[in-house]
Amino acid sequence: MRVLRTTSTLALVVSTAFSTAAFAEGEVNLYSSRHYDTDERLYSDFTEATGITINRIEGNADELIARMQAEGANSPADILLTVDTSRLERAKAAGVLQSIDSDILEARIPDSLQDDDNQWFGFSQRARIIFYDKNDVANPPMDYVSLADPKYKGLVCHRSSTNVYSQTLLSAVIENHGEEAATAWAQGLVDNFARDPQGGDTDQLRGIVSGECDISISNTYYFARALRTEVEGLSEADRANIGWVFPAQNGEGAHMNLSGGGVAAHAPNLENAIKFLEYLASDQAQQYFSAGNDEYPAVPGVGLSPSVAALGMFRPDDVDLSEVAQNVPTAQKIFNEVGWK
Repeated sequence: MRVLRTTSTLALVVSTAFSTAAFAEGEVNLYSSRHYDTDERLYSDFTEATGITINRIEGNADELIARMQAEGANSPADILLTVDTSRLERAKAAGVLQSIDSDILEARIPDSLQDDDNQWFGFSQRARIIFYDKNDVANPPMDYVSLADPKYKGLVCHRSSTNVYSQTLLSAVIENHGEEAATAWAQGLVDNFARDPQGGDTDQLRGIVSGECDISISNTYYFARALRTEVEGLSEADRANIGWVFPAQNGEGAHMNLSGGGVAAHAPNLENAIKFLEYLASDQAQQYFSAGNDEYPAVPGVGLSPSVAALGMFRPDDVDLSEVAQNVPTAQKIFNEVGWK
């Protein structure tokens, strides 16, 4: 497998090398913003099973989408693989994906985890849940709406409004509760911030450990990873003081975001691209999303890794994520209105 990790400067050099032989029988060209080393197993297993070599370029999702737009009909890309519904929808809106027909994907991927026009499909999920300090919070919020309760003033850590996880969560609140309620929720949450929004999901968990905040929101796989392997700032003793809540179990259910992909609009190796997406929906690949990166499989009935199963059973929000992604512009407007940095 040829792996090319790009920056904006290097991208121009690599593009020439790719474009001279974009089509090659037995190959597929993957643009990926998934940055997990554990995905190497997915790629090697696919090649072993099919004989198809994967040529991969890694980069920031927005940069990859912009690159595919700039390359146009000459793009060597066969597949875009990225994280979060909003980015998948952004790629669709940019015209860099195409609709495909696959009975396998239609049968295995739930309707709520795929684009209405079959331009993208979700292959793994993460629940975005509430974590809290068990020593300081006797009654943690049991749903997303309660995070805005004034009794939690000065206790909550969260990521910035520019982060896609923040954008998609607010978009889901809009879809489930309406724009007016979502605006009130966002304002209440800003009022409850313990610090200015900053850092990644692991930093929100570390904020609880350091005492900067008592409540935070993070995707499950960051905490599950700390159960499975060493993560700086989240030792076994630290984790023992962190509790978690799968929100809205008596309401809409826990918000899910996903990792997924689609076939590039001008894919030179179309058949191989579809085969790769179908492979990602196989039991083998689905199990590895859980075992290798502590995610939830998209395909129902696939077993969980011990680290993920340790978080417990819950009811997910089954709202159509394609519809949720349509609310991102409204979510950004609300962020600006309430001063969510």
